[in-house]
Amino acid sequence: METDSTLARLGLFDARVPRYTSYPTAPNFAAAVGHEVFAGWAAAIPRATAISLYVHVPFCRRLCWFCACRTQGTSSDAPVRAYVETLKAEVALAAAALPAGTRLARLHWGGGTPTLMPPDSIADLAGTILAAFPLAPGAEFSVEIDPNEIDDARLDALAAAGLTRASIGVQDFDPEIQAIIGRDQSYEVTRSAVEAIRARGVRSLNADILYGLPAQTARGIADSVQKLLSLSPDRVALYGYAHVPWMARRQTMIPADRIPPPRERLRLFETARRLFVWDGYEEIGIDHFARPADGLALAARSGRLRRNFQGYTDDTAPVLVGLGASAISRFPQGYAQNAAATSDYVRAIRKGRLATHRGHAFTAEDRWRGRAIEALMCDFRIRAADLVGGLGAPPEAVAQAFATAAEAFPGMVATDALGFEILAAGRPLARMIARSFDAYDLSRAGHSSAI
Repeated sequence: METDSTLARLGLFDARVPRYTSYPTAPNFAAAVGHEVFAGWAAAIPRATAISLYVHVPFCRRLCWFCACRTQGTSSDAPVRAYVETLKAEVALAAAALPAGTRLARLHWGGGTPTLMPPDSIADLAGTILAAFPLAPGAEFSVEIDPNEIDDARLDALAAAGLTRASIGVQDFDPEIQAIIGRDQSYEVTRSAVEAIRARGVRSLNADILYGLPAQTARGIADSVQKLLSLSPDRVALYGYAHVPWMARRQTMIPADRIPPPRERLRLFETARRLFVWDGYEEIGIDHFARPADGLALAARSGRLRRNFQGYTDDTAPVLVGLGASAISRFPQGYAQNAAATSDYVRAIRKGRLATHRGHAFTAEDRWRGRAIEALMCDFRIRAADLVGGLGAPPEAVAQAFATAAEAFPGMVATDALGFEILAAGRPLARMIARSFDAYDLSRAGHSSAI
């Protein structure tokens, strides 16, 4: 109770803050970054660099009410097939912009529902991508798989393309909660999909589960977590449900009065967290868990953990190129985002140019503040030498940032000549503490609950 009172006094249960999967966050992107800027940044990549490639497929057979992703429903394959043809054209444009010999360290298909694609489209798209950008040694190919939207033919196509990691969304196994959030997905269907994935030799399995869903209770989330643990995923993301109906109108279908209040959200998180830890998972950052031998756990222990738009990652590639509507690329020079509306994206590609619509070019201050925020989110500590010596940050500015955060969160952080650290008691406040290093106006967008 005393801990809750301290967290309440520091504003945890009232604050809305970014998830900090980028810095600056996407609401601060601007139209000054267009396709010419993307092309210039791409051309500056050294030859034969191994990059990461993200492919966004924005279609779903049905729209889950809880989801705030950029997706659209379709009852037929025709729009999906047409979209794949556009993606193939974008692959050709990206290949022309990137230096010869560019390879892939990571390939990830997300959405939406990538497994909505028919088997021949999966094979066609994978073949087009890998012909343009061969996989580097040790590369990973991961795909987000909807257990309700997968079958043997599509899994065979993915396996033949070289799938190494599958990611499944669970959310919650309670039928009542599934009905409220518009996501019907039984444990039996999920288990069958997992067994089929593993039967094809896929090495690794990721799973997402949500806390803070309407009608969710501590007993209920414990039951869902235990069912998920029976599937033995290698990694788990325990995300807080973000109720943002002003951004995702479909969330108006969810009864707001049944959403657990912030204090209860924290208890739900703690209930799930303890179960994962008791089962031998290592805690990764603020909301991920991994088996000790998994690459994410190895990266966390060795200080190589990073954060990107998919959450925590052990991907250290210097460039991420995003293909598809709304996809975001990250270069050493900044971020570049494709047009968000599928129609605008398709129109740009059909005109024979990259679909970059907006972005952000990093300033020197962005670089050290962004690294400080990423370090806090990944490791709960910042080494001053990394900012000052590694990124050229002004020592006085770094010292002031540390002092400001320490003053705002007494007893939750520690600072000395070597750096800044979030103490164990302060970890629920990590996003809020990271916000104190953010120099941008956070009023431009409504962010999700801090817990």
